[in-house]
Amino acid sequence: NTFRGLLMLDLLKDRHVFSKKYKENLYFAGEYRYTDAYFSHSQKFSRYNTFVKYYGQLSEKTTLTMSQSAFGSKWDASGQIPTRAVEERLIDKFGSIDPSEGGNTFRANTNIILEYRPNKHSTFKNQLYYSRYDFNLYSNFTFYKDDTTHGDELNQIDHRNLAGYKSTYNNTSTLWGKQISSEVGAGVRYDNSVISLNHVEKRVYLNAISGGRLNQFNISSYVDEKIYITPKLIVNPGLRYDVFNFDFRSSVNVDSSGNVTAARLSPKLNFTYNFTNNFQLYFRNGYGFHSNDARAVIINKVTNANQNIIPRALGMEVGSTFKLWKSMLINVSFWQLSLENELVYSGDDGTVGSVGRSLRKGIDFGIRYGLLKDLYFDLDINYSHGRLVDAPKDSNRIPLAPSITSIAGLSYKPLKGFGGSLRYRYLGDRPANESNTLNAKGYFITDLIVNYTRKRYQLAVSVENLANIYWKEAQFATDSRLRNEPASVEQINYTPGTPRFIKGIISWYF
Repeated sequence: NTFRGLLMLDLLKDRHVFSKKYKENLYFAGEYRYTDAYFSHSQKFSRYNTFVKYYGQLSEKTTLTMSQSAFGSKWDASGQIPTRAVEERLIDKFGSIDPSEGGNTFRANTNIILEYRPNKHSTFKNQLYYSRYDFNLYSNFTFYKDDTTHGDELNQIDHRNLAGYKSTYNNTSTLWGKQISSEVGAGVRYDNSVISLNHVEKRVYLNAISGGRLNQFNISSYVDEKIYITPKLIVNPGLRYDVFNFDFRSSVNVDSSGNVTAARLSPKLNFTYNFTNNFQLYFRNGYGFHSNDARAVIINKVTNANQNIIPRALGMEVGSTFKLWKSMLINVSFWQLSLENELVYSGDDGTVGSVGRSLRKGIDFGIRYGLLKDLYFDLDINYSHGRLVDAPKDSNRIPLAPSITSIAGLSYKPLKGFGGSLRYRYLGDRPANESNTLNAKGYFITDLIVNYTRKRYQLAVSVENLANIYWKEAQFATDSRLRNEPASVEQINYTPGTPRFIKGIISWYF
């Protein structure tokens, strides 16, 4: 019981709103989707998206872009199920322990950009944005571990207003005979949110666990330079400065209220060398930071916990992009990411914990190849090795951090007639906990689409999970307890992935 409708319109088509002299565009897109999905309990999932965008040239030097989008969704959920519940046939493999899970969410975004070009070398850009966000989620990860009578179902709520402004200036100039492309910018963002985590039973309120009002303020500025040392060598230094103010007023525990301000300076330095038009080598490195949870910042200050407010991150990458033949593009890169404080969110109690420093290293490899005029091949393979730096070797894995991922496909795309694609996505096994005693199983899924295209319409058939593999999508090491169990058990809890799913698609162009 799945269906989806999509409508996209060009509303102006050479007509004008503000000026008959300059170019203007106005677009609308709308989508609605409903599905009961493949679970034993109907998901009743509904979702809509709308998007309106205007682009207009107000004068020879000024352009205006405005967009408005909205998203809404509500659903029932089967939730994450314990492996033992399926193995012991307590539930079907698409069944549920607590079918009262689910929720609803909404988001509306407004974005306005005014761009001014005083000359061909300079650009001023001013951006103003606002978002309204509502989130209401019912979930049950541990079932009857903490409350053997009512169960452990949680209700997470976030009602948020988010607003910001950003201004940038771009300029191309010459210094000492070298071409320089400069960008400077500054911005401010403000978040105001009422958040809460409650204990519920079948979506009926029992008691509050945590909650309060959050005010978070961020001021940022940056400078980014591209210096063309030679026609082939580009040096790109940059510097960013951020100031954060976290203010949280708890409605449950007065001791977890407070105000904290912190700043972070983040430099970067990149190099690009173009040996030829078909061969580029690059080296990039720079500092950033791990985002944090305002409640954790306040609580750690109150308890004098030794935790960095804005944990620093250092990333480095060396790689190359090159063409072997006219129609084959290859990219390969070696990268490393070091975090001085790995932060982990626990949805069970609404807290953020620290597991210390972490280090990730990896290789990314990609190919784009035009085999024939309308036949294309693409492949991406990624390898990552991640460890917790300060933990003992027998417990230093980063939970759920993948080691190998890959996607690839073969696509036939003529302008008219029959076409299609065959694609796969692969995610390898990965540790589910620090000791790797629990393992999140990987999967290899293939998808097929066949279409017939004419000038005014297209007919298509899409098959997801062509081989009908039973696979596990979301997977977590969870300490849970079923109603009749004497004690909790830690094992993999998971959400089953989509079985073979065939869709018919009709598109009409007008």
